[in-house]
Amino acid sequence: MTGLSFGRRLRTLRRSAGMTIEELSEASGVSGRAISDMERGRSHAPQARTLAALADALRLGDGDRAVLVELARSGRLENRGGRPRVGELPRGVSGFVGRLRESEVLRRHGLAGSVDPPAQVMVGERAGEGRAFPWPSLRNGRDGSGPSEHVHQGTNRFTVLGPVRGWRNDTELDLGPPQQRALFAVLLAHAGRPVSLSEMVDALWADAPPASAVNIVQRYIGRLRRVMQPDRPEGSRGRLLVRAGRGYRLATDAASLDLLCFRELVAQAEGEKQPELKLALFVEALHLWQGPAAAGIAAEVRSRPLFAALDREVLRTVRHATDVALAVHVPEPMEPLLRRAADAHPLDESVLARLMLVLAASGRQAEALSAFQSVRIRLAEELGVEPGPELAAAHTSVLRGHDGAAPAEPLRRWSGRDRPAPAQLPADLPTFTGRRAAIAELLGVLTAAESTAFPSLVIHVISGMAGIGKTTLAVHLAHQLAVRFPDGQLYANLRGFGPIGSTVAPGDALRNFLDALGVPAARVPADLHEAAALYRSHLAGRRMLILLDNARNAEQVIPLLPGTPGSLVLVTSRNDLGELVATQGAHPLTLDLLSAEDARDMLARRVGADRVAAEPEAVDEIVARSARLPLALATVAAQAAVNRAFPLSAIANELRRARGSLEAFAGPAAATDARAAFSWSYHALSDDAARLFRLLALHPGGGTDVGVGAIAALAGRPVGGVQVALAGLHRANLVLQPAPGRYVLHDLLHAYAAELAEVTESEEDRRAALHRLLDYYLQTCHTAYRLLAPPRRYELTLPTPLSGVPETPLDSAAAAVAWLAGERPALLAAVEAARRAGFDAHALPLALSVGEFLDRQGRWQEWFDTQSAALAAAERLGDRAAQALSHRLVGIAASRLDRHDEAHAHLNRAIEVYAELGDQVSKATTLRNLSYELNRCGRHEESRALKRQALELYRSVGDRVGEANCLNEIGWTCLLLGDAAGGLARAEEALDLLNVSGDARSEAATRDTIGLALHRLGLHQESIVAYQEAIRLRRETGDRYPEAVSLNRLGDVQHASGDLLAARHAWRSALEILTDLEHPDAEAVGAKLS
Repeated sequence: MTGLSFGRRLRTLRRSAGMTIEELSEASGVSGRAISDMERGRSHAPQARTLAALADALRLGDGDRAVLVELARSGRLENRGGRPRVGELPRGVSGFVGRLRESEVLRRHGLAGSVDPPAQVMVGERAGEGRAFPWPSLRNGRDGSGPSEHVHQGTNRFTVLGPVRGWRNDTELDLGPPQQRALFAVLLAHAGRPVSLSEMVDALWADAPPASAVNIVQRYIGRLRRVMQPDRPEGSRGRLLVRAGRGYRLATDAASLDLLCFRELVAQAEGEKQPELKLALFVEALHLWQGPAAAGIAAEVRSRPLFAALDREVLRTVRHATDVALAVHVPEPMEPLLRRAADAHPLDESVLARLMLVLAASGRQAEALSAFQSVRIRLAEELGVEPGPELAAAHTSVLRGHDGAAPAEPLRRWSGRDRPAPAQLPADLPTFTGRRAAIAELLGVLTAAESTAFPSLVIHVISGMAGIGKTTLAVHLAHQLAVRFPDGQLYANLRGFGPIGSTVAPGDALRNFLDALGVPAARVPADLHEAAALYRSHLAGRRMLILLDNARNAEQVIPLLPGTPGSLVLVTSRNDLGELVATQGAHPLTLDLLSAEDARDMLARRVGADRVAAEPEAVDEIVARSARLPLALATVAAQAAVNRAFPLSAIANELRRARGSLEAFAGPAAATDARAAFSWSYHALSDDAARLFRLLALHPGGGTDVGVGAIAALAGRPVGGVQVALAGLHRANLVLQPAPGRYVLHDLLHAYAAELAEVTESEEDRRAALHRLLDYYLQTCHTAYRLLAPPRRYELTLPTPLSGVPETPLDSAAAAVAWLAGERPALLAAVEAARRAGFDAHALPLALSVGEFLDRQGRWQEWFDTQSAALAAAERLGDRAAQALSHRLVGIAASRLDRHDEAHAHLNRAIEVYAELGDQVSKATTLRNLSYELNRCGRHEESRALKRQALELYRSVGDRVGEANCLNEIGWTCLLLGDAAGGLARAEEALDLLNVSGDARSEAATRDTIGLALHRLGLHQESIVAYQEAIRLRRETGDRYPEAVSLNRLGDVQHASGDLLAARHAWRSALEILTDLEHPDAEAVGAKLS
């Protein structure tokens, strides 16, 4: 942060307060000239007393006051002692970097000509008016006037490399209270990657979250969406803060987030061959650094590893940039950056050593030696140690009058006789794209290791499924980092997964490496351990990069590891190589599929951007049918590149005709054939794991994640009996684990497993596996149904399960709801699979059991589909009672969906069958259901007449709960007819009956009716109390859609009573539920908020 940062913030706050400089001067007692100089960055940031006077005059809240204090403090630190400000290059250097920036840097960003050639590199804060956010200014006119063509209406920009701030166009956003701002910092620090709800809760509360933590987080998310997109219609899904799996993702890029812009510039610098341009790119990146990551949020949140990693990332870049600056004899740009780093890390010897070398190279040897004495005293007082080797070497360099371009005692470089240093890396893929987050993570670990007082060997294990792009990433990263390892690069394809018998033995790889290091073959010991010791001896003291590709296990890798720090080892494997992590301190990284954007970019680079731009719909289909797997995309892209006359739509059609099989992804060689690539992983499995892999393809859910209980049922084993095989599949990256205890096959791996199951498992075995799976789902779903449904609900007859079917115990309604929510997609698929396979005795009770949950969740189309399947099964079974029940439930679901003709037909048919069966209670219940449908059609008198028939039936058999529900519904119809007093009387009569029965769902519905009746009668406070009680009960029973209905009505009565704030809160809560359920009622509730 600079003095100019403080000045811009002060000006923004003054203008927001509607004050002129003269008015602020009069209110604060600070001279107008001083305020003007502060705002223009012409003076140091003020001291505490002046700052307090300004803050008081501006009437700043705690948040704005804290940010202003932090900016002022940082400005004073940076500008003391006549040091140049960050963002300002000393005379003589500015022209050098300015010319580079005008020519190369801006051209690469597509900005050439949009900015004046600067005499100073002012990326963090540009001279001129009207900019408060730290980005390169993109303007139409050379005078800086007018908005940028790149900054359209509604553009958002955010910073996390310093204070957490955000802007919409040129207006700074109010990010809310401290905890909400901290949550936003967590989202920003993940740089566009998804953040799960559990990660957010952990970041905000660590080990002591409140019971309502998830609700609080979701409330903050909603507020942040409104802040960032105030013109977003209520109920619509935001385009910036979006749902991602079990959490949220802030959609940012290098144009909107300083962290991503920083990383993009650093990545360009890392890959740049011209040293001067490399330095300019580093300086450009570091001017985005405005202070400690997420400065200003609560200290306990900022202490999380997430933010510490960002600080280390910046520190690593400062070091690397300094090395480049010293090498090209242009040290001046780095001094203010090093001083800031030294202020933040006063015991970091690596930073302090570089500061000494920069001072010496700038002709200030005395100041460099003084800095050494200061740090020597500090180390002795605080740590009780003398300066380490790096500081001592820098001190010696200064004493000897070196220019600082290299340490006095550099690391020993290559000395392999007359042979060149080994450079064995395969060629980098020219079309490489994406993987920014993975590269940043790997570079961050390397930086952290280099920045410690006791450096260590850095080992990265890059794992993932076949075809995910592990080797491509590793080779690309190795080329980016090769310049940092001047003693050479070694490469070995260990062939851990390939044609059977082709694995490279560690001894063979060692002999090849020793040969590259200049060791004669006759001197290489035959014993593996002795050869490894000789290899480690030759690597000692050298900085080498070693890429061990396609490893099978840790035993193959360990003999090939250096024994001393200074080198980097990259290992790729389809297995996770957990032993390397546990015993060698390796850093694991599991690659995920490409994002849709990166997949499209990959196609564009391989087949041509023009072809991709011309057929966007075909490209989207190719990406989807290739399941975003790089190997599959590469195979398809090769076909498109070879057949340039083929439109991409024709290739998309071919993929569509393949119907999810692997035939479309068969390459000309094994390395580009998806089936061959998958087979090498499969053949490495144990027998149990291989069988389980095949059986997983029999799960009818396709790409649905599956719980361990269902997997155990497929295998016919206890849950504990499949854990070992599942762990083996996960280590081999043949299954994904999106959440603890849940597994899923990638689409193409599913196709491969299905092929194997078809040829390996007999038809009898495949049907038995499906039978066990349906038994498991039915038994557990019925347990959940009994926990959720009132005692008077219908009884279901279940078939006897096969042996080997595990149990998932559920002991509460909350546990039942959680299980059903997690398994819902799998249960829907199971109902359909049971229908197709002729398991009618399973399809009927399974559909009825899951239907209770679907109704309560407001998922009525799914309910209609499952109950239709149940009806078909009941008809095939000839079960008249089940047919009547299914007709009734299909009719209710049709009514919910406004399919009125179908609703009437099914409900009337159910009444007829119940009458034939003599089931008076079920007939009465169905009469109530038909009455509800008539109300929806506006036929209220007919509805009330049917309810009275049902009431007499309930009373005739002594069904008190049925009687109460019927009375409540009569009361509701009275309300629809305009008789509020009659409606209230009937509902209160119903409540008296329910006070005895203890039926929570019925009581909630009755209190909701009472709330509306009281509202109609103008008794607003009494109405609010009734609604609040209904909402409490509906939350207890997990009835989310009815809860949203009551919240919406509560908002209505609060609005009528004049409490607009409370009304908006209730409506917003209702909208969050309806949006989550993707319910059409969300639009009407959103309209109230807008």
